[in-house]
Amino acid sequence: MATPAAQLREEATVALQKLYDTKPGTRELGEKAVGILVFPKVVKAGFMVGGQRGDGVLFKNGEAAGYYNTTAASYGFQAGVSKFSYALFFMDKKSLASLNEAKGFELGASPSLVVADEGFTSDLSTKTLKNGIFAFFFGQKGLMAGISVQGTKITEFTPSK
Repeated sequence: MATPAAQLREEATVALQKLYDTKPGTRELGEKAVGILVFPKVVKAGFMVGGQRGDGVLFKNGEAAGYYNTTAASYGFQAGVSKFSYALFFMDKKSLASLNEAKGFELGASPSLVVADEGFTSDLSTKTLKNGIFAFFFGQKGLMAGISVQGTKITEFTPSK
C-alpha cells in the first residue's frame, strides 16, 4: 500500500534535513538546485535475484511538485536486506526536464549523473556546482553490501490523499 501524500512529504522533508545536517555542502547545493527528488526510504532485498523499491517527493522552491517511485532489479552474488535514503539534486532545467521526458527515468542511462561520496561533499563549492544531477545516498542500514543506481527506474505516480 502506497504512503499517503502528506506522510510522504513529511518523511521526505525530514530525510532532506538529515542529509543537510550530515553531509557538508549539501544545503548550498540544495539552494542552487532547480529541483530535489528525495526518496526517504528505499528497501533493497535479494538472494541472487534482488530488487529495490521506494517512494519519493520532488521539491521545487521548497514545495512538493511531484511524487515518484524508484524500482530496480538485479542479479548476481548478493544476499540480504538494506534500507537507505537518497536524494537527486537537479542543477539545471535540462536535467530536471529529463525526469519526465520518457516513460520512466533511468538513472544508469543519465550521462550527467554524479554519485557524490564523502570526499565530494567536503569539497563542495560554487566551483564544483555544475550542471547535471548529483546523487547522495545516506542513512544506510541493513546487511547488504553495495548500493548502485545502475538501471534504477524512476516513475511519476499519484499517491493517496
